Amino acid sequence: MRIEIILSGRGGQGILMLGRILGKTLARYTSYYVAGSETYATEVRGGDSRVDIIISDNEDEIGYVRARNADIAVFMYPSLMKNLSRYIKRKAKVFIDTTFIDIDSLREYDWTIISEPYTQISERIFGTSRVANMMILGHLIKETKIVDPEAVERVIREEMPSKWHDINIRSFRYMIDRK
Repeated sequence: MRIEIILSGRGGQGILMLGRILGKTLARYTSYYVAGSETYATEVRGGDSRVDIIISDNEDEIGYVRARNADIAVFMYPSLMKNLSRYIKRKAKVFIDTTFIDIDSLREYDWTIISEPYTQISERIFGTSRVANMMILGHLIKETKIVDPEAVERVIREEMPSKWHDINIRSFRYMIDRK
């Protein structure tokens, strides 16, 4: 078994934190071998950011740490979508933030699209766009069942400053618990 994940956005959207939390949760709370890589522009805000995570039950399948045939992808912003689309499988589960990405622009791709205006919902419900990444993570966990949600919550508590625990866990749970 091998699962490849691509997470993509722009600086300031929390893609790197989403990737760290997901990767650490998988490494600590599953029996999988996990490898990841981060790529980001030098700008603090606005530059492209990307995380690749490879999961396998066989250590030998982890050799290359870039997704080349992703089963799961997240796009919070459209800038890398065209370039990264060639690395995403047909029928892959692709999570799209429709706050920034026009869903009609995705017709050319043969993906299973899962979309919400995550950033808009985050601003409306939680008063900030800073937790949209945790909403997407919650939706990804709910749809893929790749790891137990309680394990993700434990890693959020371990990895984030305590003042951010409550709002990040509530935004993560918002998508998990939503009907």
